[in-house]
Amino acid sequence: MTRVAAFDCGTNSLRLLVADVDPGRGTLTDVERVMEVVRLGEGVDRTGRLAPQALQRTFAVADRYAERCRELGVERMRFVATSASRDADNRQDFVDGVRERLGIEPEVIAGSEEAALSFVGATFELLADDVPNPFVVVDIGGGSTEVVRGERAVESALSVDVGCVRLTERHLHDDPPTEAQVEAARGDIDRALDRVADCVALQGVSTLVGLAGSVTTVAAEALHLPGYDAGRIHRARLGVDDVRAACDRLLAMTRAERAALPFMHPGRVDVIGAGALVWRRVIDRVQAESGITDVLVSERDILDGIAFSIA
Repeated sequence: MTRVAAFDCGTNSLRLLVADVDPGRGTLTDVERVMEVVRLGEGVDRTGRLAPQALQRTFAVADRYAERCRELGVERMRFVATSASRDADNRQDFVDGVRERLGIEPEVIAGSEEAALSFVGATFELLADDVPNPFVVVDIGGGSTEVVRGERAVESALSVDVGCVRLTERHLHDDPPTEAQVEAARGDIDRALDRVADCVALQGVSTLVGLAGSVTTVAAEALHLPGYDAGRIHRARLGVDDVRAACDRLLAMTRAERAALPFMHPGRVDVIGAGALVWRRVIDRVQAESGITDVLVSERDILDGIAFSIA
């Protein structure tokens, strides 16, 4: 058994999983799982650079996470950074700052590796429980979305630059967004999904698995939860019509209405509409190709994949 710390730094959030992993048995036991919104990718789509204030927010959280890892007796760590860091001209400032705080080199990984880690994290429980496959795993982040197909391992994958922060900054400027803005965002998503369909077969899918904060927040809305409840969200199977309706409601709400939802994380209030729109279009496309009637929502994701990769 090895105590590991997995860090996932995306466009919107910096997350930490401390877990005890037994690679021989293929088990992972959470010790602590935390998330803070740092919005590292703020403005990257427009400027191509990580903003100084975004770096400061990220480094402040990294300092707190480093202290927590020391307190919990972590033996090994891996820090993975994704879309915003890939796209930034000044990524070295980010790499140097993380190394200074954690003593390890952050890895700015390619979209293909991000997709593979997400698949491993999402499916190890499902395989153990004989959930029908092939799976298509969809990880909707702040800057990009990964779509991965496989049975026991990755067969094909593609990362596309449609994420909740990127689309909000690019298109969804009004409160609530206008139909013209929604249509422009939808166009970006559909063009990205055309590229996905050329690479990742969407026919014959047994289980569509959705990951990350946009998907789990939509699930909380579909379930009408009185507060965010990871236990009820994890492994929930939701009818496609219920999920579509939840996506549409979130996209149509004002910022104040979203902020008032009891399960809404404050850092997702302004970007959840775009995330919901991505998830809806993915569901539409997979249902048209495979005839799925429900989706499976997972709280296991790239963090779990990173933890396994360490051990």
